[in-house]
Amino acid sequence: MKKPILELKGITKEYGAGKSRFKALDGVSLRINEGEFVSITGPSGSGKSTLLHFLGFLDKPTSGDACIGGVAMTEMNEDGLADARNEKIGFVFQAFNLAPTLTVGRNVELPLTIGGMGRKERRKRADGLLSAVGLLEKRNSLPSQLSGGEKQRVAIARALANNPKIILADEPTGNLDSKSGKEVLDILYGLWERDGKTIVIITHEPVVAAYAERTIRIRDGKIEGDVRQKPRKAGEDEIKVKR
Repeated sequence: MKKPILELKGITKEYGAGKSRFKALDGVSLRINEGEFVSITGPSGSGKSTLLHFLGFLDKPTSGDACIGGVAMTEMNEDGLADARNEKIGFVFQAFNLAPTLTVGRNVELPLTIGGMGRKERRKRADGLLSAVGLLEKRNSLPSQLSGGEKQRVAIARALANNPKIILADEPTGNLDSKSGKEVLDILYGLWERDGKTIVIITHEPVVAAYAERTIRIRDGKIEGDVRQKPRKAGEDEIKVKR
């Protein structure tokens, strides 16, 4: 039986004060097990990106708690939270979030540098990851010299630098054309199917959500649906995932 790797317990997040106060999340509880591929969907402003922030230990709730591997956020100090983010979770964002003044290779090495890995070892690791996403020849390029799809593949390589068990992706195909989006989804799908990574994708695209084995739908800060499904291929005119 698979064990929970991420868990939210009654998470509420409020912003503002007085009459302008609103709840981005309202008592959300969920579990994500090791090796699951989960999509989180919902309309704009529903709270899905805020939810991802708590799954990634990027924010603290107004009330409730988040756990990773059974360890609660409230039991960690700031160093512990930073270690959890750097070592256990890989992040992929819609806007790529690559350091513009660093080369592709140095961007991928960044989590390893933070973790204290030696230069020779981290270069070898980064080169292996760039080769895996088909971009080794771009290691000395700057992000500004890459296409959107290439930037996202570099972001995935960076997310894998510390070999995390969890990949959290916030609208990873949102800024990409269909061909580049397919390439990114191919990689993420392979990380789940082949390597057993836990994948959580925020998306508003049904065709992307269809590749997950579980879809959680959120609206107005609350979960309104949580269904399991058989991952399926899209139609001829939609992004496809290799099997």
